[in-house]
Amino acid sequence: MDKSLILKEIKKYYNFKTDGEFADFLGIKQNTLSNWASRNSIDYDRIISKCENIDANWLLTGKGEMLKSNKDSIAEPVESYRKTKDPIYEIQRVPLFNLEATMGLVPLVDGDGVDEEKVIDYITIPSMPSCDGAIYASGDSMYPLLKSGDMIAYKRIAVERAQIFFGEMYVVAVKLDESSTMKTIKFVHQSELGDEYVKLVSHNQHHAPKDVKLSQIAAIGLVRASIRLHN
Repeated sequence: MDKSLILKEIKKYYNFKTDGEFADFLGIKQNTLSNWASRNSIDYDRIISKCENIDANWLLTGKGEMLKSNKDSIAEPVESYRKTKDPIYEIQRVPLFNLEATMGLVPLVDGDGVDEEKVIDYITIPSMPSCDGAIYASGDSMYPLLKSGDMIAYKRIAVERAQIFFGEMYVVAVKLDESSTMKTIKFVHQSELGDEYVKLVSHNQHHAPKDVKLSQIAAIGLVRASIRLHN
């Protein structure tokens, strides 16, 4: 489905009279919204986080119903195989983050305390080891293991080779420059280029593996669970 048509449908649903009103609601500039339409591209994470009633599958494929159905919704947590021996918590409240404009995986205010402005909501997860945060998955690099719109809960670890369980799934913040990072969800494997590198591998074989230096990684978190809503 043409992304510009998807944007028009969302704008119509929320009854925005102008593109400016729609852009303000999304927290972006109007020319960014125009670029999405002209380039047939959408920032799925932003739409999902701002438009809570919009179905992620419809947003990604244009198929099905535009609005989520709360009736008979089932949340299905899928835990990864545990490699750590840290304790299981009977219940814990995990912040769901919007990490678009942050360097790391746990946004802090002046390096101390969570930046509440980056918290979209909180999710409650039973019988899980400690999690530092959660984000929405986007794109199709981990499809069908993960779908765009799935929630991923993770535990941040030190960016050190000795801390990485190779072959496991991680949320990785890769430095693009001194002030920005790209967040991605990948399997982390050992690299043939040497110990200074790791290889980021997608589940979707249409995405080629990429070797990155450890020094390029601003933050990394072990994926502890994925949560998918079946509507």
